[in-house]
Order: sequence, then structure tokens, then C-alpha cells
Amino acid sequence: MALVNMRDLLAAAEKGGYAVGSFSVANMECIQGVIRAAEETCAPVILQIAEVRLPYAPLYLIGPMMLAAAARARVPVAVHLDHGKTEACIQEALDIGFTSVMCDGSDLPLEENARLTEHIVSLARKTGAAVEAEVGRIGRNEDGSLCEEQIATVHDCARMKETGIDALAIGIGNAHGIYVETPKLHYEVVEDAHAMHAPALVLHGGSGLTDAQFTRLVKLGMRKINIATDIFHAQAAACTTPDVFKNIALSSEAVSETVKRYIRLFGTEGKAECGV
Repeated sequence: MALVNMRDLLAAAEKGGYAVGSFSVANMECIQGVIRAAEETCAPVILQIAEVRLPYAPLYLIGPMMLAAAARARVPVAVHLDHGKTEACIQEALDIGFTSVMCDGSDLPLEENARLTEHIVSLARKTGAAVEAEVGRIGRNEDGSLCEEQIATVHDCARMKETGIDALAIGIGNAHGIYVETPKLHYEVVEDAHAMHAPALVLHGGSGLTDAQFTRLVKLGMRKINIATDIFHAQAAACTTPDVFKNIALSSEAVSETVKRYIRLFGTEGKAECGV
């Protein structure tokens, strides 16, 4: 197995009725932990990094590392740019070889979002990369800053489907970061969007939802679920010694255990053949 296109992973997930975990990484330890978890559970996964994280982990450094890890993995791994806000960053990810990119125009009016997404789709077609977009508004941005929540509608999803995207993140009452209380999700949006054959549905802000919520979302048609906060917290908590190399091993293992839990919860364990 090796580096694959996210489009193919999500098509298999739709056919199999499960969700693929898309795990945010910040450094080598994160990358190693995700790959180890995927190989130990024989699960396809997506490695991702958001544009807002790039001041800490520049794309020209971490991008090739993500791609190298995917290429050597014994399971299928897609490499994804999460929350691409600028064309320059999205183009850089495409040039490096990412197999999917997200065009996040969710802060724009629907038609502007659609037009921007159509442009990014045209860029991605040159490399064959998959494209994810977002509609509605997730309560809290990737960097933790507050934003006005907007619940997606079937009309919104239908318009974004016309852009030619492969995946669609929808606002259903979810939020990035830490939930103050268990969110009340609009499951009907997921059900209705899936029924109209929208692009593969994506959940952002997965950290902090209950197991029951995840199970219901997957059953209703959620096919890609993003996890970031739980990974970063696990990694930080594991760094307990003054020995940097021990911390590398400890934090990588903590990431692996966190990711394995989500792989099993999303129904992805055993959905990939593990190569040698």
C-alpha cells in the first residue's frame, strides 16, 4: 500500500458504510503515531494539516514528511491540506503532491463560496487531487477563535455539489477545539444531504463528541471525520521527561493510542489490507 487519493478512500467508505479518520499532525511524532495506529489496525487513514498551523510547521518541511510517511505505509494513506484559506497555500500543497486539498470559503456568501470552490477544483484537476469544501459555518475556527455558527441546509449542499467537489464539510452544530458541553447536532442535515447524494460528507470538530454521536453520524452517512484536539492534547501530556528522545517516543505512542480508538469507533479497523 502507499499514498492514495482521498477520493478513493471515501468512495470505499461509502460503499462499506464506515468513516475514514482524518488525523491532524503537527510534527514527526504525530505523523509516526498516526501511521503506526493505521498499520496496527489495518485501516486506511488521512494525514492532514491545516493552513493555520503552517507558521509552526511550514508546508515545505512537514508536507514532504507526510508524503514520505504515506508512501512507505503498509496501508492506504491520503495526504490532505485542511482548511485551505488562500490559493497560494492550496497551490503549494498541490505542487508538493498532496492528494487532496480543502477550499474553505465558509465565511463567504454561498455563491462566492461556490465560485471560489469551482476555481480550486479546476486547479486540483491538473494533479488529480480531490477537493473538499465547507458549507454552513462551524462554531469556532481551527485556531480556536470564535465565529458565528451557521447550520447547513440541503439547498447549500446541492449548490456546492455542482462545483464538482469530492467531499463536503457541513455545519451541523459542531465546533473546533474543546466543547464546553456536549453539542446538540442537527442529524437531519446529515441524513437529508446523504439522501440527495451529496459529495462525501465530512465532520470537523470531532474531538469531544460522544461515542454514541459518532456512531449515529456514521450510520447516517458521515464518511470523513476530522480529529485534531485530542491528538495534540495526548501528545503534549505524554512529554513528561527532560529527555527529548524519550518524549519523542512517548508522544508518538500517545498519538497512536488515541488514533486507534477513533479508527475502531469509526468502523475502519480491518478495512485495508496490510502490506509488508
